[in-house]
Amino acid sequence: MKKIEINIEEERLERLDYYLSTILNDISRTEIQRLIKEGNILVNGSIKKPKYLLKIRDNIVIEIPSDAKHEILPQNIPLNIIYQDEDLAIIDKPQGMIVHPATGNYSNTLVNALLYNFKELSSIGGEIRPGIIHRLDKNTSGLLIIAKNNFSHEVLSESLKNRDVKREYIALVKGVIKEDTGVINEPIGRNTKDRKKMSVVHKNGKAAITHYEVLERFEKYTLVKAKLETGRTHQIRVHFSYIKHPIVGDTIYSHKDEFNLKGQLLHSICVGFIHPRNGQYLEFNTEIPKRFKGVIKKLK
Repeated sequence: MKKIEINIEEERLERLDYYLSTILNDISRTEIQRLIKEGNILVNGSIKKPKYLLKIRDNIVIEIPSDAKHEILPQNIPLNIIYQDEDLAIIDKPQGMIVHPATGNYSNTLVNALLYNFKELSSIGGEIRPGIIHRLDKNTSGLLIIAKNNFSHEVLSESLKNRDVKREYIALVKGVIKEDTGVINEPIGRNTKDRKKMSVVHKNGKAAITHYEVLERFEKYTLVKAKLETGRTHQIRVHFSYIKHPIVGDTIYSHKDEFNLKGQLLHSICVGFIHPRNGQYLEFNTEIPKRFKGVIKKLK
């Protein structure tokens, strides 16, 4: 880990990410933006947005992982491609696969597979996130939208930002939820005690809204469909843990994996959106995986 400290000694009207890209010549602006968002760059002890305008006497502390710059190679990893055209692809990601490379994981990710299986991918996400416009956690399975060019990436990202993309998940949660439907409207931010975890944070948290519908009740569990209105990191996992119904198999936001699953029972079952080029509405659905079905069969 390389640590750099900078004190701004003159008045500036420059964005944080732009300024750092001019003095850290060996790191791209995209990589700097990623470091900012992941909390590796602090201004006056707190996380700022990449567009933050620097002021005199600002103190910047930068922590750069020793392997921050790493070549990402294509790998012949089979993909379950649900749909593709010249602009985008829909992938059914398996449980256990990391979406994009990060510190300590530069192989066997979805990105490594995408680089092998597709000739063209959008470059807006930088070298480590080609084609990636949204993510799923490592142990969350299901549908992802992949952008093959920058045009589709920009349009789809704007649709996500405007909450125009339909994203539905199936989850098995602990306990019996009494209400047939509900909305969890609680802001989410970085856990103040554990930076690797997210939590409901009412001070400086970002708006997060999850709608849910009960599909089936069991003696000690509930099968639910969750629909995202926003897309915060770990949103569904954090929200259901917050209402005392953590997702089965989630060892981060719960305390016990009673079915020895090695990953939460959370599956992205549906995505729907307006095609960025032809304006037609597309919707894709997939079945829940075998491991998920196996647990439900046991409960029945």
